[in-house]
Amino acid sequence: MSIEVFHPPGEAEPRSLLARVRVRSHEVEDVGLANPDEVSTFAIQKRTDEHLSGRWLLHECLVKWGCDPSLLMVERTEHRAPYLTYISGVWKNTPLPSLSICHSDGWAYVALVEAGWRVGIDAEAKDRGIQLNAFDMMAKGEELEHLNHHPTDAIEAWVAKEAIQKVLGLGMHLNPRDIQIPIGVNDSIISIEKSKIQLKKWTHKEAKIALALTPGSHSRVTAEDSLLEATRAAMAEGEWGVGCNTMRNNV
Repeated sequence: MSIEVFHPPGEAEPRSLLARVRVRSHEVEDVGLANPDEVSTFAIQKRTDEHLSGRWLLHECLVKWGCDPSLLMVERTEHRAPYLTYISGVWKNTPLPSLSICHSDGWAYVALVEAGWRVGIDAEAKDRGIQLNAFDMMAKGEELEHLNHHPTDAIEAWVAKEAIQKVLGLGMHLNPRDIQIPIGVNDSIISIEKSKIQLKKWTHKEAKIALALTPGSHSRVTAEDSLLEATRAAMAEGEWGVGCNTMRNNV
């Protein structure tokens, strides 16, 4: 399959990689970053094809990033935000990029960002309409009034809200009505509680895309991470080195 790598307009920091690919059918055993148990829960083939295409694209993006996907797996937080971690027994804790995946209009999208940042991406066909009776479920106050008078702006607001829900790792646990989006502003800073979120919105070919970035990580510290870090600290302090100080002192 042909992968399309694309870039948001403007500044290119922090380091990121955005790509998309056409959704197609895959065998689950051919997609190394897919979880067969999760795939088995999907009720319709379309959902299976989207998920597997997204995980296949994630594999390819990680290769482009410089990671070895065979050492990695995708875990989820309590709110089902995905993050990368090393397979148990690999004994590595080199920082990994954060990720976000979405599917729209026959495309799978993947965004990676360097360690220390979180990312959320969402995309929809730029000409897609949203039913007027859905506006009060996604907006309130002046934003709702604006959408009622300018319904074609709804798709811009929707993808931006979805990207922010993803970057914070909350999904629909964060009510979209509580996210206020500056319509017509391509680059903005959104404040939600203690988070400062960089939000970019732009049109790429037939798609309206939103990318959200904020410092942090969804990943969790594993027992292997803790042991590796303790070993590294001991070595740095001279307590454990080549020949092992502890062993030498006991001889």
